[in-house]
Order: sequence, then structure tokens, then C-alpha cells
Amino acid sequence: MTEIRTPRLLLRRWHDDDLVPMADINADPQVMHWVDDGSVLDLEETAEAIERWEEEWDEEGFGLFAVELLASGELAGFTGLSMPGFLPETLPSVAISWRLGSQFWGQGYASEAAHATLEFALQDRGINRVISIIRPGDDASENVSRKLGMAPERETTHPVHGFPLTVHAIDLTEFVG
Repeated sequence: MTEIRTPRLLLRRWHDDDLVPMADINADPQVMHWVDDGSVLDLEETAEAIERWEEEWDEEGFGLFAVELLASGELAGFTGLSMPGFLPETLPSVAISWRLGSQFWGQGYASEAAHATLEFALQDRGINRVISIIRPGDDASENVSRKLGMAPERETTHPVHGFPLTVHAIDLTEFVG
């Protein structure tokens, strides 16, 4: 089982008891505001998403980690790597993403988890370049991306919803772990 420990977090594969807390996160309009068209996800849609995330682990050797707080055992959300199939122009790039419950915002958890994920990408999976895809105006994600050393690379448009997106990138051979 793939696990990463940081000073405050455990990044791990998904467990059955993660479904309800992740569904609660996905049902929060504030959390989902910058995700796709901003629609919230219900329990069934969250279960399908977790199943897809786990399949990506099996197919690609990487995926989205469940992020658990070491101090309390609470599920805070996810961070991890994926193939951004919704934006074919970026393939075969590997994308990093994160989504945490709003009660966990502003505490540095996203940056801590994402930093550990970039180390995993380079050291454990041999991935030399990672992108992030962020909607302009999502200042919190822009800040995480900047803290990781990622820089805006180009602008594009979401192929389904038509809103602008910024692709950020980092060459992990220059990443300071």
C-alpha cells in the first residue's frame, strides 16, 4: 500500500469509510465552486469518483491520495496525480490536484500534501514534469501552485464548459524537495 507521511498528514489509498466524509466535502458548494462547472456531487457520484481514482492507481501507478490528519484521523480531502483526460491538449502530462474540506483551508495542509506528492512523483515514480490546471480567480489554488514552484505556462479553455484555464508547470528535475 502506498502511503506518505508528512509532519501533519497521512497520504494514502482510499478506504471504504472515506466515502461519507469525501461526499460531505463534494457536497459543499464553497469547495466545489472552482471544480468543473461548480456542481456539487452526491454520495453516489463521490463513490464513482473514488472508484475511478483507485482504478487510475492500478492503471497508471499513481493517483489521488486520501489526505488524513494524523492528529485526529479525519479525512481532509485529497491530493495527488492524475492524467487530465478532460483536457486532451495537455496529455501525456501528469497533473497534480487537491481538494480539501473548507474547514481545513488556510492551514497549509494543501501545500504540505501537494509538496509531498511532487516528491513522490519524482522520487518514486520518475515523473520529471507535472502540471496543474487552475481556473483564473481561484486564488487559493494559485497560491498552492506558486508555493510548489510552479509557473503559469499557458492559457486555454475548458473544452466542455468554455471557461478559461491556466496550465501551470514545474520541471521536477529543478524541484527543491
